[in-house]
Amino acid sequence: MTIDWNAFTPASALAGGALIGVAAALLVLLNGRIAGISGIVGGLLAPVRGDTAWRMAFVAGLLVAPAVHGLAAGRLQTHIDSSYGALALAGLLVGIGTRYGAGCTSGHGVCGLSRLSPRSLVATLCFMGAGFATVFVLRHLIGA
Repeated sequence: MTIDWNAFTPASALAGGALIGVAAALLVLLNGRIAGISGIVGGLLAPVRGDTAWRMAFVAGLLVAPAVHGLAAGRLQTHIDSSYGALALAGLLVGIGTRYGAGCTSGHGVCGLSRLSPRSLVATLCFMGAGFATVFVLRHLIGA
């Protein structure tokens, strides 16, 4: 494995992380809600009266922002070294994990850790450890 130093963009990564942090902080300060994507989308699947507008706006922002970036800066080149079946299986496993873990990486890893939640620390350690183990098995033991 090699690192493409020409594609290393610490300034944009820092700016993106800061925007995520500010957005998560504003959502909890102004709305009293945690910016966990699985919880926000889950709330749309089982709507509660008066609780859908902000959820729809949040999800719309997730969908519109990349399109706006694409128009402003051009389309990003992506390359995925996996099949559609493997991607679907990975998505299914992530979905199952968010149900068992009572939240997703954004809810626990970004918002929970910033609130010093012990439960979020354990959840984040578990999903990071599972990710590390999966990559090790796939790349070094199976050779996929």
